[in-house]
Parts: sequence; structure tokens; C-alpha cells
Amino acid sequence: MDPNLFDINENDIITIPNEKEPINDAKEQEQETPKKPFSLWQGIKQIYFEYCANTSIHGVQYLGERRPWKEKLFWISVFFVSICCCTNLIQNIYEKWTETPVIVSFSEKSTPVWSIPFPAVTICSETKRTVRNDGPSYMQLLNKLKSDLAEGNEFRPQINSTEFQEFLTLLHICNTQIIDDGIERLAHHPLDYIGILNKMLPNFSQHYFYCKWFSHFSECDQLFTKSYTEEGICYTFNGLNGTDLYRENTVQYQQMGLESAVKHSKIVNRTLSWSLEQGYASNSGLNTYPARVLSAGARAGLFIVLQSFKEELDYGCRGPIQGFKVLLHAPDDVPLVSKQFVRIPMGKEILIAVKPNMITTSAGIAEYEPNRRQCYMISERSLKFFKIYSQNNCELECLANYTLKMCGCVKFSMPRTPDTPVCGEDKIHCYDRAEDSLLLREFSEGLKDILNEDRIETECNCMPACTSLDYNTEISQANFDLYDMLKATGNEDYLKDNPGSQMSRLSIYFKENQFITSKRSELYGVTDFLANCGGIFGLFMGFSILSMVEMIYHFSLRLWSNMRQHK
Repeated sequence: MDPNLFDINENDIITIPNEKEPINDAKEQEQETPKKPFSLWQGIKQIYFEYCANTSIHGVQYLGERRPWKEKLFWISVFFVSICCCTNLIQNIYEKWTETPVIVSFSEKSTPVWSIPFPAVTICSETKRTVRNDGPSYMQLLNKLKSDLAEGNEFRPQINSTEFQEFLTLLHICNTQIIDDGIERLAHHPLDYIGILNKMLPNFSQHYFYCKWFSHFSECDQLFTKSYTEEGICYTFNGLNGTDLYRENTVQYQQMGLESAVKHSKIVNRTLSWSLEQGYASNSGLNTYPARVLSAGARAGLFIVLQSFKEELDYGCRGPIQGFKVLLHAPDDVPLVSKQFVRIPMGKEILIAVKPNMITTSAGIAEYEPNRRQCYMISERSLKFFKIYSQNNCELECLANYTLKMCGCVKFSMPRTPDTPVCGEDKIHCYDRAEDSLLLREFSEGLKDILNEDRIETECNCMPACTSLDYNTEISQANFDLYDMLKATGNEDYLKDNPGSQMSRLSIYFKENQFITSKRSELYGVTDFLANCGGIFGLFMGFSILSMVEMIYHFSLRLWSNMRQHK
């Protein structure tokens, strides 16, 4: 290698320009012009364009691009219309979820009749004992009372004190519509109406001739217990004991509790093993209380022969129709015979085929407020006089409270505590008007509910129980010829020994072995509401929960991070 190659002459030196000088000039220029601080508005503007470029919501990305203002106005309009449509549809769903969260539908499976109790059967005789057989009748005494009060005279009937007390008691259970306002001037006599009615009762075995239950013929007093109703003393089969139905502080608990201990332990067990919501206990067998049957048909039902006597009839008390009234109701309901009943005339055979109507409740419905689902769970509403809530019991308790407030007393048949005054004869019109006044008040408050479109609680507020049991009936009848039957069987002497006897037969049974129950369940739950809202947002805007998180992230965490970097 030639060493001269590395020789550098003075003439060969290349001059390199000094680049440090302009760099120093730039730095000096930067120091001379101070940098503007990064403002919050600039940060928001930067985040806005970043969000528009990265968001998953449809149409928003076009608002962050450099496009003509007509295109941006078009997408702003589309975005605004989409939001309006979403808002309108979601509002409709919310109103439906709020106003009708519950739907009543048919159950998927049929229910056997042995899983529910046989209906409670309350029978009331239309024949009320006259004051005395050889003296004036109830209607004659009532007419004399009216004439004496109209003339301003003192009412002095030609009867003894016991018969006079019976007449005053009959004023409360006979047709009160025929009693005029003059009866209010009758002096109040504090009487033990229940005790007097018990003394007036005719022979039970003569009127309830014989009974058959579960293919067992037996005495009717082994099946029926006394019930104190607005029409006097009636008899109930398969109803709850007074101790199971009424609270301990009520007169009914004390009166009916002891009388419910009847002699039918071989036929019906009186240990309560059933509730409307839970049904029968799993270990309960056939001998249950309230009683139940194994199947449908007359063979598995209740069969009764009823009897009355012509010489006991008093058409002035109960009107032109005689016989018996029969009411079928749930075992945990108080019988109100004057409201709903089936007429059993004499000389007839009546067949009543029962079709149960039961509504159950799903578990999810308990989370809603009672006003939203329009019913009460058994544990949600406590009554003052009753241990068990039902719409019927609630209405009776409300009527008793309203009558006490309006008249200062209650009718002898109403639930009450021992210290509650009982209305005398001068208050008959008052407690009759109280019932009409209460119905009118509930009607007026119901109209306000419809006009305001929001449910207003009435003073009674007796909504149905969420789990309820009713019994629909189909009735057929035929003539029952007692004389021809006795003549054919050679027992004609029976009519000679029991003059004026007339009979009717009553048969009550389930029509079918199984029935379809109804069920209250959620129409729109929280999950359904959110799913519908998400579907609408996704359809119109492509919006989801992550889209909301993305929006919050950009305008909070990412904005804060960008501001720190520029600072």
C-alpha cells in the first residue's frame, strides 16, 4: 500500500461548516417566545376527536371528521332522530313495566282436586222460630209496633218477657227493609242476641235429617258447627274453627272456639294442616282438616237431607220463599250468606257440581309492591279481628269499623272485641245505611282512581289475596216426592208422626278430577326491562354497556391522562 495515500496536504483540508450555531439560535428563539399552556378546552377538543374516531356508536365517527357542514348536519339530524325514537320506545316499555308488571295466565299443569280442600258449606234455614205457636206471629207484633209508635203510644204486646226478647232479636235477622224509620224511636234494650238465638233454635236433628260424607252415613251434628251470621245462627261444614280463624281478643273466638269441638274425630281430624299458600302438609293423609276428597263425582261428595215443617213457617219474617240458603266458600272465609247463596226450596233435589277456581303466585312477584301487583301476600296485610287475610274477611272487618264509627255500635254478627257496643233495635236503620254508605264511598274513591290513572288506596284497601280459592257451581234440580217415596217404601206412618213435614235433598261434589289453575307471574322483570332497552339501543344506535364505559373513559380518565402529559 502506498503510504502517500494517507498524506494530507494543507491544501487538501476540507472545511466543515459549524452547525452548532443555528441550533443555538433556535434554542435562543424558543426561549425568547414562551410556550402557550395546554388549556382544558383544548384537552376536551382533543378527546372529542379521539372519541369520534374510536367509538362504536353508529354515526358519531362522521362528526369528528373534516367533512362539509351539510354532511355533519345530516348525521346530527339522524343521530337526534335515533335518540328520540329510543326515548319514546323505552318510555313505553317503562310504563308497561310500571303499570302492568304482573300477568295472570293458565298454569302449565293440571291440579288434582285432592290437593285442595272441599268447599266449606254454610246452610241457613229460612224458617225462623215464631214468637209462640198459639200467640201472635212476628208479623202481627211488628204491625202492632208500627201502629203504636205512629200514634205515640207505648208498645205493650200481650206476651211475656222471654217472647218479647225473642221478638226484638228477630227484628235484626228478619227482613229489615219492611221496618220503617219509626222503629228508631224504640227504646234500646241491651240483650244477649246470640244467647237468645241459641234458645230459639229448633231441633237440629229434625231439620238436618241425615248426612253422608265419604260414603259414610252419619249424624249431621258430627259434621256441622254453628256459625253466627247476619241472618242468625247457621251451620257450616268444613269451615275453620273459630280459634283458627279469629284472633284471641274477639267475641267470636270465645263463642265459636268451644262450639267447634264437635264429635267427629273419626270422620274429620280437627288439627289444622293446611294453608292457602302452602297447601296441605306433606305428611297429612286422607283424614285432614279442612277435609278433602279423593275424586270427583257424587259418591265422593257431601249428601244432606233437609227437612222443615209447615207449622213453623212465618212468611212475614223471611218473605214468600221458604226453604234453605246454601253458601259455598273457602274454609278460611267468613260466610256472608246474604250476599251470595244458592236457594234450596222444599220438595226438590238439588245437585251442585263444583268447579274450583284457584290463583297461585310465582316467587318473583313477592318483590313488587302490593299496589303494583294489585294483591296482598298473606303475610303483608294484618287484620285486627282475623288471623288469616282474605278479601272477604278484610271487607267484613272494614264494614265493622265503619259501622262503629258511624253508629257508635256494631251488629251482633260482626267481628268485635268484648268492649265494643252492640247495636240495639233503635240502630237497625243506622247499620243498614252504614253498609250502603261504605259501598258508595268505595265507589267514589274508585272513580278517582280511574280519573287520575294512578291507584289511590281506599280507606278499606281490601285488594284480593295473591293466592285465592273460589268455587264456581253448576246447579240442576228435580222434584223430590216425599209422600210417594214413603208410600212406596211402606213408611206412610212417618207423615202421621211428623205432620207438615217436607224434605229436600242436597248433593255437593266436584265436577272433574282435575282442574287448571291460574298463576300470577312477572310480565316484565328487571331482566326483561334491561333486555328490551338494550335491544332498542342496539337497533337504533349500536349502543351497549361497553359503549357507556367507553364514553366515561374518554371524558374522565383519558382526559386527565392527556392533561398530565401536556403539563
